[in-house]
Amino acid sequence: MDREAHGSSGVNPSARWNRMLGFPPDARLLIVNCDDFGMYPAINTAVIESIEQGIAGSCSLMTVCPAAQDAVGLLRRRPDIPFGIHLTLVCEMPRHPWGPLAAKEKVPSLLDSAGNFFAPTPAGRAALLGRARPDEVETEFRAQLDAVADTGLTPTHLDFHCLADGGRDDILDLTVELAGEYGLAVRVWLEPGLRAMRRRGLPVVDHDFLDSFSLATEDKAAGYARLLQRLPIGLSEWAVHPGLGDREAMAADSGWRVRRADHDFLTSPEAWEAVAREGITVIDHRALQRVWARDAGAAMSRRPGHPHAGPGAPDARTDP
Repeated sequence: MDREAHGSSGVNPSARWNRMLGFPPDARLLIVNCDDFGMYPAINTAVIESIEQGIAGSCSLMTVCPAAQDAVGLLRRRPDIPFGIHLTLVCEMPRHPWGPLAAKEKVPSLLDSAGNFFAPTPAGRAALLGRARPDEVETEFRAQLDAVADTGLTPTHLDFHCLADGGRDDILDLTVELAGEYGLAVRVWLEPGLRAMRRRGLPVVDHDFLDSFSLATEDKAAGYARLLQRLPIGLSEWAVHPGLGDREAMAADSGWRVRRADHDFLTSPEAWEAVAREGITVIDHRALQRVWARDAGAAMSRRPGHPHAGPGAPDARTDP
């Protein structure tokens, strides 16, 4: 995918989304969301700095990871930071592995022969997506959602770790159903999912989604500056991955250079200056959540055989 092209195929509903979200039709809206919050401490520190000192506006919490409790503590002390839940079915850090929150005997189809999450390699993804049972995916996703609910914190949205739109249509459908039940938005960025959400009247990005791992680390700041200069009217989203790139990260995380380059740019004066110069409005998923929470339950309950059109749906459709 050409990440700098930014044009989606089909009808561009940017003016409709802008008005629905409470912005002028010609506004250039950008969600800058820090993924992988909770993975390890140096990421947690960098995420908070990227939001409090930089241009990022939100983050996504990995509830299954070793530093998740530290991340929860940081959010408790910063109730104004909006965050989502980074739904996780894979693990790319064998030195610091994580696994399901649900009991392993309840989700065997999500685990490899050693009883661990699959790695997000092409082979690992194929193995997971080829065997994952929908009911077991739901069990694990609910465990991750309930882990956040148990903290008393209130998330804004759901997104996925290393599986674009969940990797399968039925997993995305399940996630949208859960979002309707819990009153959350969903990050959707592949074209089939975008078309489906637009048909339901649910706001999603108007333009190509940016995963910061797709950008070259060499001269990354200049690449980001070009993207800001070219940002089109309507809603765009960047999934960024800030990290400090410290000694721990260098030893355990092959992506530490990507993370450090993200942190360096997001917290730089140049980032602030570019956003201001271009007249870009940085928002977060709360604007989308208001619409999703009102409409997602109703939209999903109209589907034949909808399994979650029950007690949770009316609350999900109530205006916050």
